[in-house]
Amino acid sequence: MDRDVIAPPTRSAVDDAARRRREWYAYYSEKRIGHQWMQARLLEGLEVRTVLEVGPYLGLVTAMLDNAGYDVTTLDLFPPPFERPRRPHIEADLTTFETGRIAGFDAILCCETLEHLPWDDALSTLAKFHESGARHLVLSVPYEGFQLAWSVYLNPFTWRHAFALKKFRSRKVFKAHDDPRGHKWELGYRGHPVRRWERLVEDAGWRIVRRAFTHPCRSVFHLCERRDGP
Repeated sequence: MDRDVIAPPTRSAVDDAARRRREWYAYYSEKRIGHQWMQARLLEGLEVRTVLEVGPYLGLVTAMLDNAGYDVTTLDLFPPPFERPRRPHIEADLTTFETGRIAGFDAILCCETLEHLPWDDALSTLAKFHESGARHLVLSVPYEGFQLAWSVYLNPFTWRHAFALKKFRSRKVFKAHDDPRGHKWELGYRGHPVRRWERLVEDAGWRIVRRAFTHPCRSVFHLCERRDGP
């Protein structure tokens, strides 16, 4: 009986896979991995089945949510640059999308994304998330306010330590990245304290129920619930 012959991958396909693998390891570093874990961790214990993940990038959080049993859909400007897990995807611009395109999700996960938009666009985007009917919202944005961290690991064979000190950013103005899609602002700099960001979130109709910080990938997370009425 004849068998199907599977052609070996071409050199360009092998090179492309190697490039994607290098990019994956470079991005999901030991420094950043706790940040990815926090995104999924904040959903624990909530009555959530369907999740809209905004800005999935290389798909690690998508895979975590999928593996944890959530029905996850991704949203970004472009098609996702990963093949696994294969999940529904919405191509949309956060500054112009119609609310109806994201209706019906129990929770929206929008991490390390809104700082790529001008500050004045963040309120309208958060309001659209609220108008979608989602019950929960998980947000994170970079935080560069005062921070002090020190960790030490020691055993009979090896040792390592890490020390980080961030200070006085509140006196400095954030310089927007040269890349048009780069960061337009970060919390902790002059004019962008955490409290101002939290007021913006609340003005969009959300009630903040939890605040969490990650380190050494320095961000502030907020778990929010939909607030109906004034």
